[in-house]
Amino acid sequence: MIDAEAFERLVEEHRSALHAHCYRMLGSLHDADDAVQETLLAAWRGLDGYEGRAPFHHWLHRIATHVSLRLASRRPRRVLAYTYGPPRTDTEDLGEPILESVWIEPYPDADVPHGAAGPEARYEQRESIELAFVAALQHLPATQRAALLLKDVLGFPSADVADMLETAPAAVNSALQRARATLDQRLDAVSQQ
Repeated sequence: MIDAEAFERLVEEHRSALHAHCYRMLGSLHDADDAVQETLLAAWRGLDGYEGRAPFHHWLHRIATHVSLRLASRRPRRVLAYTYGPPRTDTEDLGEPILESVWIEPYPDADVPHGAAGPEARYEQRESIELAFVAALQHLPATQRAALLLKDVLGFPSADVADMLETAPAAVNSALQRARATLDQRLDAVSQQ
């Protein structure tokens, strides 16, 4: 068993990538913060169960995905403010007050994970957390969202994604096909970047 300090050093290089992944899954910086904390706590508690068959960051992303799926199932879907309801022109009747924050929050530019990526990869990393993309992701069922993020954004092989989601590769490919079709309908052809 490694000590807490060694564990912290081990996970530190993965923290920003985990945070970005949880943000994409949940559409909220605060929820992503909570998900990363839960992920690292679960990883610490389950470190003895890590067998080393897959790279360490695969294992961490598997945990982060399951934590995010659990958190997403407990709360309403995050939406952009304009999709929450029609604009009001009558200032006497503003409708029911919104008691919980349901809007997607933008990801701070300073926190975009870059690692040792080249210019093209940095552009893709930045694009993968832009508000329009994350907003479109929120229209996907959680498992489709997870499959798409793990495969298309993070680049994990389909077999690894199936293992992470505890499903068959055919189910992952089907979820990816449906997710891509939905995103094609929801996203503009030109990126915000």
